[in-house]
Amino acid sequence: MASRSLGETERVLARPEGITRTDRLLRACRGEAVDRPPVWLMRQAGRYLPEYRRVREGISFLDMCADVDRAVEVSLQPLAAVGTEAVIFFSDIFTPIPGMGIDVAFQPGPVIATPIRSAEQVEKLRVPDATESVPFVMEILRTLRRELSQPAVPLLGFAGAPFTLAAYLVEGRGSRDFATVKRMLTRAPEVLRALQARLTDLVVGYLAAQVEAGAQAVQLFDTWAGLLARDDYREWVLPVHQQIVERLRSRGAPIILYVKNGAHVVPEMIESGADVISLDWRVDLASAARLAGDRVSLQGNLDPCHLAAPPAEIERRVRAMADAVTPARGWILNLGHGCLPDTPVEGVRAFTDAARALGGPPR
Repeated sequence: MASRSLGETERVLARPEGITRTDRLLRACRGEAVDRPPVWLMRQAGRYLPEYRRVREGISFLDMCADVDRAVEVSLQPLAAVGTEAVIFFSDIFTPIPGMGIDVAFQPGPVIATPIRSAEQVEKLRVPDATESVPFVMEILRTLRRELSQPAVPLLGFAGAPFTLAAYLVEGRGSRDFATVKRMLTRAPEVLRALQARLTDLVVGYLAAQVEAGAQAVQLFDTWAGLLARDDYREWVLPVHQQIVERLRSRGAPIILYVKNGAHVVPEMIESGADVISLDWRVDLASAARLAGDRVSLQGNLDPCHLAAPPAEIERRVRAMADAVTPARGWILNLGHGCLPDTPVEGVRAFTDAARALGGPPR
């Protein structure tokens, strides 16, 4: 973690009750002193929670994302159910895509009726005003911010990154290797550049609207960018990330960048300008922390499967991560990917309890 003066450390640790959960998360994002790391989980509202399954009964996933009351309810569930310390609003990276004029269905993942593979198709894509195309997202965020203001719990927004969105739009559906979009890098680069430019405008506007509606930090998910070789990542992904960060900087909300399977591009993630880089479980946390130093905070990166371990083993792994991440300026405890549907609830509780235990002596 970032070095701090003795006086500063004593001041922070002497009055840990004075640090709200919002303070803790935002300070960790910026590399400022905290009493201990904050903790939340990707996909923390999901099928592993009985409460979530009850709310989901009788409604489709897309309708659930647009139902303000239900989306607010499931967004808040992990606070009480598993002790998480931040709320990420319930939605999907494809929520703003229909506003571009694209027909999307979930079967159960996104399926594009007409994949985007020509310049003419890209030219027809709209870049909508998010407050008009997905007003329910802004209402969900405004409602959550009101609900969370009294306990001072931080609210996170998010969006899919342009390359990951383009991968689905070009391929037409999920894929193990997204070979069609990877071939486009050399066969039709002008089409992919134009598509990413449209998607960049969409993402910037969407995240800016989320911050305006109450999100205090935002996460950019580039789930499939890790499929690219490092040189291709530097050419096709890094400049896009840098542009998004630069265009959102004036909004004041910390930006978290997540790339799945991105161990080979950690240096490029650091170059993005994001406040925090979120690492998957394949990344050696100690090496990443030494590389990041005081330039960027880290988030992650327990393998989600390890939440099935006994509580003592989960705590041991969290303490080992805390030791490994010491050279980084700040750290948010999280998973290396989303919480799996069959995750034991008690494992998630043990994970968040382990974060709080870092504020005191080993148990």
